[in-house]
Amino acid sequence: MTRRLALLGQEPDDIATFSALLQDATLRLADIGYDRKARRLACLVNRYRREADAESLGPSRIRAAFRIEAVDAVQRAGWPADPQAVTAILSLAMDGDWLVITCAGGIALRAKLEVIELVLEDIGDAWSTMRVPDHG
Repeated sequence: MTRRLALLGQEPDDIATFSALLQDATLRLADIGYDRKARRLACLVNRYRREADAESLGPSRIRAAFRIEAVDAVQRAGWPADPQAVTAILSLAMDGDWLVITCAGGIALRAKLEVIELVLEDIGDAWSTMRVPDHG
């Protein structure tokens, strides 16, 4: 059975943890949604499970839901015309009141936050992968 991650972040120091866990997660742009009324930005990603490597379980990915609550505004940059385009998350960082999600291919997403409230939850079962991210 797959060990699933469930994490809540509410402090500035938590951003680095979320960034590390989401680094190299693949993201289909159509799987991003912003609910202005609920003030929620949500993304479905295929997260690379580095913790599985550390436990010698082998390279794997798992479907995960990443939610950002208390969002006042969302901006995007470098967005391709194809909503089915897939990118990889490179990092998360705060820039003033903005959480910046930097992705491969010059794609970026910014969310203006009232407070930091991030949720990352693995869903489903993990699957093995031969594609191991390489930043060498």
